[in-house]
Amino acid sequence: MEKDSFLVFSGTATRYLAEKICASLGCPLGNLVITRFSDGEFAVSFEESIRGRDLFLVQSTFPSSDNLMELLLMIDAAKRASARTINAVIPYFGWARQDRKDKPRVSIGAKLVADMLSAAGIDRLITMDLHADQIQGFFDVPVDHLYGSGVILPYLKNLKLENLVIASPDVGGAKRAKSFAKYLDCPLVLCNKTRARANVVAEMQIIGDVKDKDVVIVDDMVDTAGTITKAADIMKEAGARSVRAVASHCVMSGPASERVQESALEEIVFTDSIPYSQRCAKVKQLSVADMFAETIRRVINNESISSQYII
Repeated sequence: MEKDSFLVFSGTATRYLAEKICASLGCPLGNLVITRFSDGEFAVSFEESIRGRDLFLVQSTFPSSDNLMELLLMIDAAKRASARTINAVIPYFGWARQDRKDKPRVSIGAKLVADMLSAAGIDRLITMDLHADQIQGFFDVPVDHLYGSGVILPYLKNLKLENLVIASPDVGGAKRAKSFAKYLDCPLVLCNKTRARANVVAEMQIIGDVKDKDVVIVDDMVDTAGTITKAADIMKEAGARSVRAVASHCVMSGPASERVQESALEEIVFTDSIPYSQRCAKVKQLSVADMFAETIRRVINNESISSQYII
């Protein structure tokens, strides 16, 4: 891998992760300036030559939408400065929950974001744990879809829990939870929930036995933490010895931190795809920087990335 052939740049919100990716790759983070104006607009400028280089632009698109706009401007600037290839590295792909029409007259936000990234000029997308796998099909460029399980599963194995049970907080996450249970060779239980409205759980039932078990709830992201804390409390009431949760993306909006702190959860483990600045003693983050660095290395060297997958 020739270090002169590629450059890594970062938007504002994901610089903490880009710096760790560059440390793993043994290269400096590229010099990018984002100038902000008093009216809220901003401009992007590459402060070094990128002509003929393979660019990797690191930026998660969590709220606010400024993060997405920064990435779009970075892509446009790179295209106009004659970069050879433009690879968007998006550890957390925002708007992914809007992947279909679930009622009349609604937008499909994930497709719109995919169209904007494509129109801006990306040649490849590297992302992790999309809320829905079919979002890969929204793109007409290669998509490298990584999994947070690459860092989460080794952590769970190291806990050496005696009576481990994997749980899914809803039926939609059953496939993900089943793959965890198969890898860890342990039973699977499900939670069946009904929602009163978005972000509000009306009721929940456990399908399976959790009595005297060490339960680990598996999800792709935690937003307001209503579902996952309610599931933990119900499992504890049903006789679970301990309840933990793991998820790839630490959205943790609104009252999430307070809910987690006051819940029956022993801990909740995320990757660092999204920064977490609030104080909650139960939250732990594992870094995916090495995983993304290795993927970038393999893309540059035209090597397969499938051997990185644990499940």
